[in-house]
This record gives sequence, C-alpha cells and structure tokens, in this order.
Amino acid sequence: MNKSILFFLASILFFASCKRQQINQTAANAPEVKDSLQVTQVPPIFKDSILVVVKTVENEDEKVNIDEIDFKYLKAKSKVAITTKGETQNVAANIRMKKDSIIWLSVTYGIVGEVARALITQDSAFIFAMNTKTFKKEYHKYSFIELSQEYNFELNYNIIQSAIVGSQPIKKKYKVSKEKGFFLLRQNEGKVTVDNYVGEFDRKLKKVMLEDQLPTKRKMTLDFEDFTTLNQYLFPYTSVLTLDVQSPDDQKFYQTLIQLKHTKVELSDTPLEFPFKFQ
Repeated sequence: MNKSILFFLASILFFASCKRQQINQTAANAPEVKDSLQVTQVPPIFKDSILVVVKTVENEDEKVNIDEIDFKYLKAKSKVAITTKGETQNVAANIRMKKDSIIWLSVTYGIVGEVARALITQDSAFIFAMNTKTFKKEYHKYSFIELSQEYNFELNYNIIQSAIVGSQPIKKKYKVSKEKGFFLLRQNEGKVTVDNYVGEFDRKLKKVMLEDQLPTKRKMTLDFEDFTTLNQYLFPYTSVLTLDVQSPDDQKFYQTLIQLKHTKVELSDTPLEFPFKFQ
C-alpha cells in the first residue's frame, strides 16, 4: 500500500501513516453499518476527551454567526492530491457522512480500483487497506488520542468533518478582531492556538489555523475555496490542508499538502449505508 494513500486515510483521516496497529480479527468484528444507531457495535477504543464543544463567546456583543451548512446526510465524489517530500499522489474518494456521527470513505487508485476503506466515529478510525506488494488486505485501528499523542497535536472527528464540509472544528469561546475583510476568531485549546478566518460579508469560514505553542511549533492550516451554491447553502468544493510537523528522526520540519476537491456533492435527509466489515 502506497504510504501516501495511507497518509490520506489516517491523516484526514487524515493524520497517521507511521504508527499502525493490526486488529485481531477474532476479537474485532465490525458489522456493516447502516446508520449511526449501529455504530455502538463497533468496538470503541477511547472516548474522545480532546475537544469539548461548548458554544459560548467571550462577550455576546462580539458574537460572529458563521454561515454553516445544515444537513443530516452527505454523499460526495472527490479527487485527492497528496504532496509530501516533493512527491504527489492522486487518488479518488467516495465519501458518505452522517453529520456529527459517522464518516465513511472508499479510496480508489487508478485501474487498481478500491485500495482502502475507512469508517470514522467520534472516537476511532477503522481502516482496511490493500498492500500493493502482497495484494492482501491489512486491517488497522486508530484512536484520536493515540494520533494526538504521536503528533503532539490535538486531532479529532470534528477536524476531519471540517476538512470535508468547511465547518468550524471547535465551537467554544473566542476573541474577535478584524483583519483585512475577515473576522478573526481566536481560540485556545490546551497548548494549541486556533485562528478562524470568517468572511466579513458572506460569513463563511475561509481558513482555520491550528498551531502548537513553543517549543514544537507544529502547525495545521485548512483553506476553503471554490464556494458554490448547493441547495440553499454556499459549499466549499475545495479544501486544502497543510500540515507542518517535526520529524522524530532528524528533528526537521516537513510539510504535507492534501487537496480535497469535490466533483459531486449531495445533501439529503435520506439515510445512507456505511458498509464496513473486517474479513
């Protein structure tokens, strides 16, 4: 399995191709999921205690209402380009989502077809990927706490959902300032500073920057582009994720760029299926 494809899945997934934990197939039997009510049958790894969602502001007079899309289910076809260390890998993805509950992805690579599938819940990511050398399926599980500890960066379901639909990843108190046509909503989440740039006129979220404070200075940026009317909403058809992390091997900073470009998006109230089985 090409590491850049795995990086797409577990990084946004999307954030880990380095640490992989094999799932004991006899101990983990994830059923085919048709709705979020069945997700409880997927064995939880950890409860997500990283980001607490509390919708408050420092001062009600400073409140900025972000224009976010409202939906129950989302279905999308997307193209993904992952660039790391000067090399770019292109894959395609089918995405299904139940808002705030489940994200399902199927990744295809050229004429090979499906090379990976993932099921993401509020606390965990379950993945199977094709090993392109042995042509055998490899099964992995991740917790957001494990990924956060590995990268020293707080990662969770909300960040992945944000990257797909352009929603604000952390809904908690903030301080507001104005900056060149934007409202800047600054938040502090532990040791991470979160800057949300919101359009002054359309109130759409245009950029999110998450940066570790000293000494690590790791940084993640989400840019939202190509806003197009979808139903009654302005939807960002392109998301660009830039991740600057320090390698534990040589202590140098490396940048990874992931562009997610939707070619088709559907929003509906009709329940979707999220097929995922460990075999």
